[in-house]
Amino acid sequence: MKQKKSFILGCVVLLCGGLLSACGINYDQVGKDLNGEKQPAQEAKKEEGKEESKENKEAITNGTEIYLIDKHGYVVPQTVAIPKEKATVDQVLQYLVEDGPVANVLPNGFRAVLPAGTEMKVKVEKEVATIDFNPEFQKYKAEDEAKILQAVTWTLTQFENVKKVKFQVNGSNLAVMPVAKSPIGDGLTRANGINFDYSNTTDVMNTRPVVVYFLSENAGGVYYVPVTRRAPIDGTDMLTAAVNELIKGEDVQSELVSDLEEDVKLLGAPQLKDGVVTLNFNENITSKGKISEHTLKSLVLSLTEQKDVKKVVVQVNGKTDVLDDKGEKITEPVSRPQKVNTGSY
Repeated sequence: MKQKKSFILGCVVLLCGGLLSACGINYDQVGKDLNGEKQPAQEAKKEEGKEESKENKEAITNGTEIYLIDKHGYVVPQTVAIPKEKATVDQVLQYLVEDGPVANVLPNGFRAVLPAGTEMKVKVEKEVATIDFNPEFQKYKAEDEAKILQAVTWTLTQFENVKKVKFQVNGSNLAVMPVAKSPIGDGLTRANGINFDYSNTTDVMNTRPVVVYFLSENAGGVYYVPVTRRAPIDGTDMLTAAVNELIKGEDVQSELVSDLEEDVKLLGAPQLKDGVVTLNFNENITSKGKISEHTLKSLVLSLTEQKDVKKVVVQVNGKTDVLDDKGEKITEPVSRPQKVNTGSY
C-alpha cells in the first residue's frame, strides 16, 4: 500500500504542478483554478470572449456534484459546471446520461451511469424524489446496476429537499431493479451506502457501516472516493471508527489508498461540540511537522459524513498549532468543502 501511495502522490505533483492551485483542492471556494480565461485569437472577439469567460466562471463557481463511474468502477462525485445559476433536480439527472450534456464536461477517465437515450421525469414531495424513467433506462449492464442506484441516489440527495429516492419505469414503481434484481424497497437514501468494501468483514452482525474517503488519481490529478466499510461494534464511537478505517487503509491490491500512515494513532476519543469535532493525534499524523492536504481533506470528508459534524480540528499531542503543507498554521476549524473533486477535469 505504501508503495502505491507514493506513486500516486508523485504523479500528482508532476501532473498538477501544485495540488492546491492546479487541482482545485480548496476549502474556501469551489473550482477557483479550474477555469483559465481564454483569449480570443481575433481582436474583434475580445469582448465576447471576456463575457463568455465570466459566464463560465460563474457556472463553475455554482458547480454541481454529479456521481460518475471512474476507470476502476467506483462511483465518484465530480463537480461540473452546469450552465445555470442554480441547477435543478431534473437538470442534474440529465448529466448522468451517456451521450447527454455531460459529454461536454466529462472528466478524464470517467463515464456516465445511465444508458444513452434514457429520459426521466422527477417529482419531489415531502423530501422524496420519485424518478419515472422511460424504457431505455433498462438497457444497462447488470454489473452497473448497483452503481446506478448509488450514483442517482447520492446525486439527488445533495439537494436539501431530497432525503430519499424512488424509482419508476413508465409510471410503475420498482421494488427491484429490472436487470440484476437489486432490491429497492420503499426507496433509497445515503444510508444505503456507496462503493461497498466488505472484503475484510467476517462478522456482518457485529459491524456497522461507515463512509470514509480514500484517494485515487487520473490524468487530471488526485480525487477522493467515498467507500462504505464495516467497522466493528466494540464500544468504539463512530467518529473513532471512521478514523480507524482511514488508518487501516485499503488492501494492497486496491486501486485506492489512504494518506494516513499505519503508525498514526488517536490519543483519545474525538470530542464533538457545537458541530466541531476535535481529533488529538500522535506526531505521526504529520511529516516534518506538517499535515498534508490529502490527510486533512480525507479526515474532513470522512468525519463530516457523520451526523452533527460540520467542522474538524486536528491537534498533535494536544497542541493546536498544527502546520499545513505550506508551513502555515491552521488557525480555524476546517469545514467540508462545498463541492468535492473540483479539479480532475
